[in-house]
This record gives sequence, C-alpha cells and structure tokens, in this order.
Amino acid sequence: MKAEYKALLENIKEVEEVIPTDENFHSRVLVIDALNLFFRNFATINMTNNDGAHIGGLAGFIRSLGSLIQLLQPTGVYVIFDGVGSSTNRKNLLPEYKSNRGISRITNWDAFESLDDENDAKVGQITRIIHYLQCLPIKVGMIDKAEADDMIAYMAKELPRRFNSQMIIVSSDKDYLQLVNDNVTMYRPVTKVFYGPKDVKREFMVHPDNFIIYKTMLGDQSDKIEGIKGLGPKTLLKLFPDILDVPMSMQDIFDYAEDHLTEHQIYARVLFARQNLLNHYKLMDLKNPILDDRQIDYINGLINEENNEFHKKHFIELYEMDGLAHFIKNISYWVTDIYFKLSQFK
Repeated sequence: MKAEYKALLENIKEVEEVIPTDENFHSRVLVIDALNLFFRNFATINMTNNDGAHIGGLAGFIRSLGSLIQLLQPTGVYVIFDGVGSSTNRKNLLPEYKSNRGISRITNWDAFESLDDENDAKVGQITRIIHYLQCLPIKVGMIDKAEADDMIAYMAKELPRRFNSQMIIVSSDKDYLQLVNDNVTMYRPVTKVFYGPKDVKREFMVHPDNFIIYKTMLGDQSDKIEGIKGLGPKTLLKLFPDILDVPMSMQDIFDYAEDHLTEHQIYARVLFARQNLLNHYKLMDLKNPILDDRQIDYINGLINEENNEFHKKHFIELYEMDGLAHFIKNISYWVTDIYFKLSQFK
C-alpha cells in the first residue's frame, strides 16, 4: 500500500512540472455552451448531498467539463453562459420564440416539490458552478440580453481569424452546425459525435453553408419556430436539389420555387410563407449574431484578457463543502491531472 501511495505522489509531482510547449491558449480552443451542458446533467443525475440538497446538475457539470478536457485535449477553454434576458432580441422578432421553455418541470426528483423549487435549484447550482469555474484556468463569459449562441458564433469567426485557432464547440444544439468549417468543429456529447463540413453534408444532406436554410425550412419545435407544412429532409433535397452541393441564399430558394411553381404544392407554400421564412432565417442566423457594440466589446475583452489562475486548494474546498466528495474519486489528483497542464498555456 505504501509503495502504491508513493507512486501516486510521484505521478502528481510529474503532472505539476511545467510543460514546455510552442502552443498558446488559442491554438486548440474548446468552447462550451454552458447551460446546454448543465441542463443535460441536471435532468439526468438525481443526486443529493448529506443536507438533502439536490446537486446533480452541479456535480454532473463539473465531471462532464473535466471529461471533455481529457477527451479533447484543448490548449484553452471558454465556458459561455446565456445572460439575463438573453432571448429578448429574438422575442422582438418572434414573440413566441422559446415560449415553451420553463413552463413545466424537467425532472421528477423527490427533492423538488414544485416547479418553483426546481427553478430555485437550477439558479443555485448554476451560481455555484461559476464559483468553481473561477478557480480554474479557463475563461467564463456571460452578457445581459445575449444568448450563448451569439457569443459563441462571434468567437467562431474571430478566433480563427485572429489566432488561426482550431475551435471545438460543445453542445447538443444543432444550430451550431451552421458554423462548422475547416477551423470550427462541433462535438455533441450526448451522441459523442464530431461534426466537420463532410459530416454535416452526410447526415443532413445539405451543404454546410445551407444548414441555416435547412433549419429555416423545416423549423425548430424546441424553439417554437414553425417550418413548411409537409416538408421533411428528403423532400427538401428532392425539391431543391442544389441544396446538397451549392451554397444558397433564401432568395435562391424563392427563385427556384417560382420557376417550378406548378410542379409541387410545397413550392407555393414556400412562396406564401416568404416573410415568415425570412424572419425565421434572421432569427436563427448565427453567422450574423444578434449583438450590439457593447456586447461585442465585452467578447473582445474576454478574448484578450489573461486566463484565470488555477486555484486548486479553493476548488477542493468548494467540492468538500458542497458534499461532492464521493462523486469523483481522488479529487486532488483528478483536478491536478486535468487543469494544471491547461494552466500552462498562455
């Protein structure tokens, strides 16, 4: 037993040695859609601490973040949250946008007696997650009245342009697929699938630049955005065959529908819904994120600022205080193994 303990200490010592590298923080960047990751854990991990408080979302987020870093080996990490009132701008375009969110519980855990109890737990755990993140060598972003989607979309353009970064977006939200290119990849943790341009084309039968048209035409029920009645992925490809190989605009779609109007009733529906489709396109278009100058200045400041310091001791204190000690074995080694190396990239 003593020999095993000695070997463990030697391993930890080796991990904490400075790692020489020519890479910098922005060489391989992992960008996390924070609430997407949190809600997936909150809804699936029924866990309480010794005080009876639900901590599933908190514990799952911490473990998932570490696992993603171990898997993807980034040189830098951004964790991006939706800000307060984040849906305001899109609700101005479409009042029913996300109107189906937050009106019913997402769990059936005994720890919550009501929707209000569940919502209070969400807020408390998200706030606590931010405390943990402030102990780690990562950057955390959040802006009032801005969605994480828009912040991440802006970064997907800026980081490759400024640093030639390879960027991986982590989310289950398919909207990010419109941002995929030679520098930007998406990873969906639920399915454990990576998406580059060829993967988007193979799975969704559209050119990557046309994924926004795909979403606009088919709609998105999770955000209360209606598509064209009777139109599915296969019919879309059949009626608009250029969508597979040729980057298109909505005007190209309307022109094609007019030229083939008598061939199928879907063409008439597309033309009849022209204004709604244009509004929905604008609503979902992440290549033109909905951000004002103040919000853009904030993101640029986040990109330019120094990375957080690694405060291992405080991280472990929070972990023990919250009653998570049994969730990750040997937390001291785990957090050092993952985050010390990350702290070396500037």
